[in-house]
Amino acid sequence: MKKEEKQDFTLRITQANPTQLVVILYEMLLCYLEDAVQALAEGGEPSGEPDGFREAVRKARGCLNELIASLHMEHEPAPALMQLYLFCIRRLALGEQRRDSEILGEVGRVIEPLCDAYRKLAELNDAGPVMRNSQTVYAGLTYGRTTLTENMADQGTNRGMFA
Repeated sequence: MKKEEKQDFTLRITQANPTQLVVILYEMLLCYLEDAVQALAEGGEPSGEPDGFREAVRKARGCLNELIASLHMEHEPAPALMQLYLFCIRRLALGEQRRDSEILGEVGRVIEPLCDAYRKLAELNDAGPVMRNSQTVYAGLTYGRTTLTENMADQGTNRGMFA
């Protein structure tokens, strides 16, 4: 994941409601899957040393673990989503073991429709951001035609938490 993508995800997380957070996790998972496939295409190291491929798969697995932790099993469709997430974790493990991008593609094909469905749900959710007391970010084109500058406002001492 590129630095700009990390910054974008970070900004979106600070402003997201609960449904949007799930969408962000799905998007991060898909991004890490792309990174893993790209690392394989570039001929990632088959040695025991950690390489870009293994790191991307590890981070994708972390996203799936967060999605599992966010499930409320007393509500539908949480049990079905749990089964899909567990399937994806097993496929990630097999894809990592075999260093097979096709198996990683299967995970992406399971996650993409879920991501699209949650995007539609996020449009209907009018709840406020989960993070309270976070920095306000104003973005605009300043100091040139093509440069985007983000200005932070309200940079208090207790950003993101109440002290």
